[in-house]
Amino acid sequence: METKGIIHSTENFGTVDGPGIRFVIFTQGCRMRCKFCHNPDTWKLRTGKEKEYTAKELLDKAERYRPYWGENGGITVSGGEPLLQLPFLIELFKEAKKRGIHTCLDTCGQPFTKKDPFFSQFNELLEYTDLILLDLKHIDPKVHLELTKCENEPILEMATYLSEVNQPVWIRHVLLPEWSDKDEYLDRLHVFIDTLNNVERIEVLPYHTMGKFKWDQLGIPYELEDIQPPTPERIKNANLRLHTGKYTGEDTKKEPQ
Repeated sequence: METKGIIHSTENFGTVDGPGIRFVIFTQGCRMRCKFCHNPDTWKLRTGKEKEYTAKELLDKAERYRPYWGENGGITVSGGEPLLQLPFLIELFKEAKKRGIHTCLDTCGQPFTKKDPFFSQFNELLEYTDLILLDLKHIDPKVHLELTKCENEPILEMATYLSEVNQPVWIRHVLLPEWSDKDEYLDRLHVFIDTLNNVERIEVLPYHTMGKFKWDQLGIPYELEDIQPPTPERIKNANLRLHTGKYTGEDTKKEPQ
């Protein structure tokens, strides 16, 4: 019997979720409660609005748009947190590779553990995963816990493991004024990223409020009401610090994109 994925929605022409044009699949369910989340409607695994798909059904839907993908496009699974549905992900990516489709996983890494059954399933998933977009929310454990209601230790452990197995990764970091947009935290994050040998790209994602209306609709208090998006100067500062370090300014493999 085929495993069915619990899916929030899909996007046909994603341009910011990996290389090229992507068919983006948003899974339902997430354990993190990020204060800046723009998809709080994906937190609960069951809401009554979700849909269930088999891997074949989703890929048949995705392939309708394959002519638009070009050489670099493919599918990206985002969320919510896709790793909460590992058996389905394995089926989806395995079938995608049979069809010659580039596979990309957008994850915060929070469910990661080296305990089974998760770890063996995760390693099987990597066999069919071309690229991982890894969201590093905050480098400081205490602030990360306050910001997301979850610890960052599993996330950093996953980042290190992906480096050990040489899994291609793009690092993503939301630049949030008063929280992550502090030079000390950016420098510490740079030091950590510099220990990894598999990072192909670093993306600084400026905080925005475009998802706030969802919090209002769900009746969830939005705690960042008074925080404005970062200025162009702070965005530039973050890119420089994360790509080249605090003072050096020399070129590295992790050039700004």
